[in-house]
Amino acid sequence: MDRPTYLTKLASIEQELPKLANTLNAMKITDTVSYGKIYEELSLDAAQRAEKITCSLRSLIFAANLVSKPMLLKKAADIQGITITLSSGIVQVTLPGLMPKKAKYSNTAYLTDPLYTAFELYVKEHPLPHFKDCVVSFLHIYDASLSAKRVRDYDNLDSQECKRILDTVACFLLTDDSGIFCDTFHRTEFGNKDATILTIMEKEQFPEWLLEQKNVQNNLSDF
Repeated sequence: MDRPTYLTKLASIEQELPKLANTLNAMKITDTVSYGKIYEELSLDAAQRAEKITCSLRSLIFAANLVSKPMLLKKAADIQGITITLSSGIVQVTLPGLMPKKAKYSNTAYLTDPLYTAFELYVKEHPLPHFKDCVVSFLHIYDASLSAKRVRDYDNLDSQECKRILDTVACFLLTDDSGIFCDTFHRTEFGNKDATILTIMEKEQFPEWLLEQKNVQNNLSDF
């Protein structure tokens, strides 16, 4: 990429920064109790703008050959806290909290590109099962220190991000993510911070696994 083109693209990204700053300033002065709906829209807008800026910067860095794509996406996966584990034939993937489906614009590459890279690196050192008839559990964890009004109906959780995440996981684990080969299951919990945990298992493992999850919840509620 020649320098004039590079500077033009960089300037285009820079123009987005004041818009993000304006949205953040609006969030500061918005009463979250009286104007919860407005605050929600502002926070979603801020998050989506930040993700758009991030994806644009990544694309620019790739095009300019400043840093290799695998290296940058590995760092992105680490920063986002993306992890993959395998135990007793069950795969667990930890991700940041997913966005609700109502979005003016969204770039799921912000999350799916680092996730794909995390899987590529994982399979180089660890074999993964291939599921032909499975259940994928989405556990949506909400920060308990924030308002419970943030908890979404499950129809709103079937967002573009959920679908793209499942598409990415399917590349490494599933025969297909259609209903013929894969069932999905959604749960909600409160925790220390927003997060999403995907658990992928054979359908025959699901009843026992679900019972274990309920027992863990019951034990935690006793304290």
